Amino acid sequence: MATPHNEAKNGDIAKTVLMPGDPLRAKFIAETYLENVNCFNTVRNMYGFTGTYKGKMVSVMGSGMGMPSIGIYSYELYNEYDVDTIIRIGSAGSYCDKLRVFDVMLADSAYSESSFAKVQGGYEDDITYPTESLNMDIMNIAKELGKTIKIGRVHSSDVFYRQDKSPYYKDLYENKQCLCVEMESFALFHNARILGKNAACLLTISDSFVSNEITTSKQRQQSFTEMMEIALETAIRR
Repeated sequence: MATPHNEAKNGDIAKTVLMPGDPLRAKFIAETYLENVNCFNTVRNMYGFTGTYKGKMVSVMGSGMGMPSIGIYSYELYNEYDVDTIIRIGSAGSYCDKLRVFDVMLADSAYSESSFAKVQGGYEDDITYPTESLNMDIMNIAKELGKTIKIGRVHSSDVFYRQDKSPYYKDLYENKQCLCVEMESFALFHNARILGKNAACLLTISDSFVSNEITTSKQRQQSFTEMMEIALETAIRR
């Protein structure tokens, strides 16, 4: 049934959902890769689409930016629409020279200063984790496709613009082992854990704290195809 944020009907959404932050990236994926596409949600322009990829049903839906936003959409997909698996496919900023622009990274954990998990479900730790078996599937499929992915911890930040102009990211890299920063995975992993569901996060590096590399908004929307193709291939094998 519909929720305040999603007008989809039961049966409109596949068991596996790919979830970029940008709803226009969801639209691009649907138009580029899926056949027999149905747009199941336009509420708040948070587009959601279901179609077939290589003959199998897959959904893709935007999450918006930040943990409160993905917290709402992922919880409803898991709890109201019986989705089993969400693979976040997002962008991230590199904290180190190990990750360059357009590199693809798979999160093996998410560190955050956020109170999201504590408030939502009493979780006291500052690290959440993806589903191990799903991560293994993604790694195996990337290898099979001949695509290189890097693996490590992400920093899920509540704040994009900081007043602190010091190189704070160095502490996050050196002492918290965070290789890059994004804004959603900590909450997604928490929701999956409390609801007994599956979650993973694939990221493409869009900019860097340690170099002048950067991507345009159009590139972030349309050019992260390696990440998309790994996620799509994983989705149809779940």
